[in-house]
Amino acid sequence: MASDFSYEEELAFFVVHFHMTPIEFSLLTEKEKMFIRKEHENKTISDTTWMRNAVLNAEANLNKKKHKRFIDLFPKKPAKVDKEYNENAVKIIEEMDRNNGQGWIEKVLKAAGMKKAIKKRKE
Repeated sequence: MASDFSYEEELAFFVVHFHMTPIEFSLLTEKEKMFIRKEHENKTISDTTWMRNAVLNAEANLNKKKHKRFIDLFPKKPAKVDKEYNENAVKIIEEMDRNNGQGWIEKVLKAAGMKKAIKKRKE
């Protein structure tokens, strides 16, 4: 009996979830319907997971001890470092030091309105 209404059941799913008309629904192939259903399932799982994480985070923050920090729902992650770029930058700086001395450092600090830190010697 369930197979008698499979078309209507599938049509109802697409109309309710994706606001399709029966004509738009009939234009879809079985493969397209399958991929749409799978993507809808993935979206539902993702939304549910985010909601669960938000509720668990709120509960953890609600029950935290007095002087503890809040737990961020979206903790900031440091940007990935481009090793090659940094290595090239270090090589360029070392080359500038060899060619021009370290006077360029004072120029940069002066332009920024800063003074060079002087290391104190222990006697």
